[in-house]
Amino acid sequence: MAEITPIRTPAETALVELFPTVRASLPGDAGVAGRRDAAFETFRSQGLPHRRVEAYKYTDLRTLLRETAPLAPAPDAADIQAAGATADVFASVDALRVTLVDGHLVPSLSGLSRLPAGVEAIGLADALAASHPLVAEHMGAVARIDGDPVNALNAAFAGDGVVIRVKAGTTVAKPILVRNVLVSGTPVAVYTRVLLIVEEGASVTLVESHEAVSAVAHYANTVVEVLAGDRTTVHHVRANTRGGHAFDLSALAVRLGGHAAFTSVGVALAAAVSRHQVNVRLGGEHSTLTVGGAALLSGRQHADSTLIVEHVAPHCASRELFKNVLDGESTGVFQGKIIVESQAQKTDGRMMSQAVLLADGAAMNNKPELEIFADDVQCAHGATCGALDDDLLFYLRARGLPKPDAEALMLQAFVGEALDLVENETAREALSEAVEGWLRARM
Repeated sequence: MAEITPIRTPAETALVELFPTVRASLPGDAGVAGRRDAAFETFRSQGLPHRRVEAYKYTDLRTLLRETAPLAPAPDAADIQAAGATADVFASVDALRVTLVDGHLVPSLSGLSRLPAGVEAIGLADALAASHPLVAEHMGAVARIDGDPVNALNAAFAGDGVVIRVKAGTTVAKPILVRNVLVSGTPVAVYTRVLLIVEEGASVTLVESHEAVSAVAHYANTVVEVLAGDRTTVHHVRANTRGGHAFDLSALAVRLGGHAAFTSVGVALAAAVSRHQVNVRLGGEHSTLTVGGAALLSGRQHADSTLIVEHVAPHCASRELFKNVLDGESTGVFQGKIIVESQAQKTDGRMMSQAVLLADGAAMNNKPELEIFADDVQCAHGATCGALDDDLLFYLRARGLPKPDAEALMLQAFVGEALDLVENETAREALSEAVEGWLRARM
């Protein structure tokens, strides 16, 4: 039988050729190197996902990612100074800060040595080099690489990030903010990873900011893994404000114990192409999940929010709400699936995606799904897509508001429903200000 050799795109070819040249420089012992090799083989054999891969039907990476960039070198003093002088979206939030500049942890801009009692943190590069037991036991336990070449690429190339452990019974008063700053003036690729382990009875808020100092076609692939034990409370907030040329792929993978509560809200305001994938497994009874998201797009931006919620234990509830505002010739994608296993009786799951189209050239792709194998559940999903309400717009204009101001007020209220899910008041206000900035720019 003749051997079939797949035809690779220039980006795939560049990645296949890059890995052997940087493999030895990536942190970790022989065991870590072996896991990197296995992950890269997953990517090499599958290539970039394309439209015939169901999970990527509306975000054809094989077509969208035309070229890749070299791995970002360690930042120099000027880069670190530039990152420190740049105010991030969450600058007003009183938080414990961890700063990654061009994918590398910068101790001088981080507070790892000033963490409160009950919290441990170590840079991922140091943890890999030292064969830290938390990494050996937990990294990769939630973020799957089988069937997902994007996660496999991160597992193969991840060079730095942070590992955080919140000990049992600890309540962390301040949020932990992980800043991801790109400062390079030329295109670079960064692969970072955050591993958050929240032990039984603990409570913490994790905030992520993704930003860029220069408007360059950077490539970013980030993964956040969260392992939350029984009776834990975890709040997660994420903002992506990178420039309009960036290519941003991200994943949030979560495993919940029993009687746990997890909330995640993400806002995307930039990047030429972005895809944020959320996978949550409710593995213990009486746990609750809330996931919200908002994307405000213009020009020819493309933003994909993909969600998979797995109910594998009874008496759990999940709520998902996503908002999209699309202007110009932008494209929005929402794919959401709730899976209820046969043993997950008494599940209560609700999912909604809503979009407002501001221009004839904008497009929204919605694909909500339910996959139910239990018979005593309450589950529902829905999707709406349309223009601003003409009657409401007329009402506001009749009271003296110019049309741009009236539209901005309506859009702010529309997106605000998702932002209201953010527990931390200062972080919620920071996201609201970022949305207002986008609306002002449009006006």
